[in-house]
Amino acid sequence: MSPRELVATVLSRAALGLHAPLVRVEVHLAPGLPNFSIVGLPEATVRESRERVRTALRTCGREFPPGRLVVNLAPADLPKEGGRFDLPIAIGVLAATGQLPIDCLREREFYGELSLGGELRETGKLLPALIAGRAAGHELVVPAANGAESAMLEGARIREARHLGALCAALAAKEPCPVADPPADLPASAPDLPDLREVRGQHAAKRALEIAAAGGHALLMVGPPGAGKTMLAQRLPGLLSPLEPQERMEVACLQSAAGRRPTLTSIRPFCAPHHSASVAALIGHAARPGEISLAHHGVLFLDELPEFPRNALEALREPLETGSIVIARAHRSAEWPARFQLVAAMNPCPCGYHGAARGRCHCTGEQVQRYRQRVSGPLLDRIDMHLRLAAPTAEELLERDCAAPESSGDVALRAERARRIQSVRQGMPNARLAVDGLEEHCRLDRDSRSLLERAIGRFGLSARACHRSVRLARTIADLAASAEIAPTHLAEALGLRALDRPPE
Repeated sequence: MSPRELVATVLSRAALGLHAPLVRVEVHLAPGLPNFSIVGLPEATVRESRERVRTALRTCGREFPPGRLVVNLAPADLPKEGGRFDLPIAIGVLAATGQLPIDCLREREFYGELSLGGELRETGKLLPALIAGRAAGHELVVPAANGAESAMLEGARIREARHLGALCAALAAKEPCPVADPPADLPASAPDLPDLREVRGQHAAKRALEIAAAGGHALLMVGPPGAGKTMLAQRLPGLLSPLEPQERMEVACLQSAAGRRPTLTSIRPFCAPHHSASVAALIGHAARPGEISLAHHGVLFLDELPEFPRNALEALREPLETGSIVIARAHRSAEWPARFQLVAAMNPCPCGYHGAARGRCHCTGEQVQRYRQRVSGPLLDRIDMHLRLAAPTAEELLERDCAAPESSGDVALRAERARRIQSVRQGMPNARLAVDGLEEHCRLDRDSRSLLERAIGRFGLSARACHRSVRLARTIADLAASAEIAPTHLAEALGLRALDRPPE
């Protein structure tokens, strides 16, 4: 290498799903005609770093070197996106030209988008990189605007910077930058959630919600407009247990990977995408998680289920079984977690009033059948409970002297007791029991087995529907604190799969 040729290497990380592979930003300065190029599979945003870095260095009073400047983002076959590489490129240029000591680059990772004036702007999708950098034992230099993400990590050496000039002065003087604030404690009490007490009538639906919360089961509600389907779905998070610390971090990482500002909360996610959502919006793509992943450890509510694109609904089959989704494309693939609890709602016919009193529905039988067939049999088979709802009566809506309905807190206590039973017995919710787990923890006595055989013969239940009915019965037994599954538990479970039976 010629004495006039200089090289500096700065550490950073790329955003690759929930992974953050290390990227070495290699800056090489050599004599020649002025030229500034970035190589290493940069996307458009990264290529534009040239002008942001050049202008920011000059406005901060730093010298931008003449000559041939090459920045290599290694490894070269890893896609690089976003403005996070502005700061490491700028630091590398300054180190290569002797304006910063090379020693300041050791065991440090740099992240941040630069403004033309040198301010460090908030950088998206940063939390997975901070977690990986903490595991590597490196000191992490991030924009102060990312303080909310920095505060989530315990045991990480994170320094915050607001301006490139101040950061360079601190590095040149070997002075530490401000330390990120320690993780903030979660509020002692959760914010108020919609209460089940506000739903009038619909006792069967409330019972189904309790079973869903106790065993992690999926639920489909079929009923006319105004029956309370959306109200019921919105109250499921209030029946679930708070997120565990590891689950909170996973949810925050997915929010960060989606480009959202992550938050640490004990409330389980509740995602309700519109029925016009595309397949990519619902299941995600290689660079961004979809709604099913943002509902990880929480609830995914699909209202107007038949109105969703057919291919979007069919894409839910594998995640409902496996709890994850693999997005495979020609040049890139990603695996996103998707352990969500599905709650869906639909009308019984196109107009919504099939079976209602006073003949409000004028849909033909063919129209009703065609509407229901928008939701395929294989998808219905993967939903544990199918419940038909009727509109609440006038007495239920207006009666004030009736006994006060149960609150979400009362139902949540019973569901939590059932979840504890499952945790001690098998270490997971009943909805996730594998076939061998069914044989071990969900054995049926002779009467229950006879009842199930008759149901299989009469309704033509598939093997999957049969297994899901047994899991439901196990949850119902747990709610009753029964060590064994009784015929009454199995009968209630079979009654909760209304769409396995012909319409009445």
